[in-house]
Parts: sequence; structure tokens; C-alpha cells
Amino acid sequence: MINKLVSKIKATGAPIVVGLDPMMKFVPEHIQKKAFAEFGETLEGAAEAIWQYNKEIVDNIYDIIPAVKPQIAMYEQFGIPGLMAFKKTVDYCKQKGLIVIGDLKRGDIGSTSEAYAVGHLGKVTVGSKSYYSFDEDFATLNPYMGSDGIKPFIKVCQEENKGLFILVKTSNPSSGEFQDRKLADADNRPLYEIVGEYVAKWGEEHMGDTYSYVGAVVGATYPEMGKVLRKIMPKTYILVPGYGAQGGKGADLVHFFNEDGLGAIVNSSRGIIAAYQQEKYASFGSEHFAEASRAAVEDMRKDIMDALNNRS
Repeated sequence: MINKLVSKIKATGAPIVVGLDPMMKFVPEHIQKKAFAEFGETLEGAAEAIWQYNKEIVDNIYDIIPAVKPQIAMYEQFGIPGLMAFKKTVDYCKQKGLIVIGDLKRGDIGSTSEAYAVGHLGKVTVGSKSYYSFDEDFATLNPYMGSDGIKPFIKVCQEENKGLFILVKTSNPSSGEFQDRKLADADNRPLYEIVGEYVAKWGEEHMGDTYSYVGAVVGATYPEMGKVLRKIMPKTYILVPGYGAQGGKGADLVHFFNEDGLGAIVNSSRGIIAAYQQEKYASFGSEHFAEASRAAVEDMRKDIMDALNNRS
């Protein structure tokens, strides 16, 4: 799957993943009204609204990006109907030829980790048959329970030719409370560097043509740390959150990429899916919210590519 992701990045010229993280405050009123007219102001109505919102955005951007990243919590908040909307979104994006990164941030051990891996990336056995449940192409993981939480996922990924993105240095302001702690038994280096070394080691077990199927998450808001981690993980694809709404911009990203212009894929969520609410794209109006999303993707691609082309 990493080979397919790299190929799609090359084909689109867009090292971009769009976070499909719908919140009701992002969904235009006309979509909410239509969904509520059919299902009422219920969990089912909310799930229908976010599904229709997602679908229209995907219809407008699928040809200019390689991947999407639905954050499962945004769907879980609406219970079982929300999870059904999540599954419909995953399936629809794959029908459109997009790579789907399930933003799960799972982090458990043993049989629990195995069940998460099977449920999201593999097949579950039911009697004499087996079924794909959610069937994303990649999943995000929290590694802070150690290898016991990661290896069940790697096993399923090897069986299914799928991949992972493991949290190394996250974009949120308080990430340093734990991730930046210096370790005396590791030459006083920060914890995130040690995690990066583990990610590189785990990745050696599951390599594609050039890059590993085991990727890393490193926030755009910490470009200097990204520079260090790029050297620690030369064969690791880096998923970079924090662009746009969290303050990251193209110039901050150059160190996440290798000299071949590959090695990183940059996420933007509300900066794309709620672009119509920004002053820059307000002229599109709520009726044309998905066209605003396409314009935001095109601007993001230009910003990133300009930065890569001009890096020293």
C-alpha cells in the first residue's frame, strides 16, 4: 500500500491528505435541513448530514489528492449511526480511488490490539467465513505501550499489504509534556527520538520498494524536530498534521521531505473541509462549500510545492 500511496502522490503532484473530520458546525445548513427532514433531529439525522457533507467534498477533490484521513472520533460521537457513516465514507473514498488512512490512534496490547488490527485493517472470522469490517488502508497508532501494541498491527499489515502511521511527535501544544522528556539512559535525548528509532526498526520488517509500510506522525508545528527525525527515519513516510488551522505552512515542511521530494504527506482537515467558512473562500458561499474545499486544496498544493522547489 505504501507503493500505491507514493504512486498517487507522484501522479497528483500533491503530497496532501485531507482529514475528513466532520463536525456539525462545519456542515452547511441546507444539508442539515435535508437530513433532519428525513430522519429528524436524531443521531441518524446527524449521521446522514455528515455523510452527505463528506460525499460532496470527496466528489470535488478526489481527482487532485492521493488520500483522505477520516478521524473516527468525529463519527463515534453519533453512536452506531455515526460509525455507519464512517464505513460509508471509507467505502466511497476507496471507490473513488483514494487511499484511506483511518485516524484511530489505537494503543493497546495483546488480544485487544489484535482485534483492533483485524477490525480496521484485516479480516474477521465468522464461522467458516471471513469479512473485512472497516477496511482502511492505513491506521494511526499510539506506541506508548511498546512493541506489544504495534506488532499485532504489523502482522495484519503484512498479511493484507497495508500500512501504519505511528505517533512520534504530535502537533498539539502540550505534546512536549511527555514526548520532549530527556532520557538519562539514552544519552539525554528526548523520548520522541527514541520512538522514532523504534519506528524505523519496526519498518525494517515491512518494506515497500523505497519506503516502509510503517510510517510516522510528526507535527508541522515542530519543523526543527522534523529535521532531526527525518534523519533518524530515512525510509519512513511521515504523516504531517498541523498545517493551516494549527499554524503550519509550506515553508515549515521542507525538512520533512527527502531530497527526492517524497517521504512526507501533509494533512489538513478543517482548513479544507470547512474552507467556505474562511474569509479567503467566503465568496463560494455555503451552497458551494465543496468547491471552496477544492480551491483550498489547490492553494495548499501550490504552497507546499513552492516551498519544496525553493528550499536551499
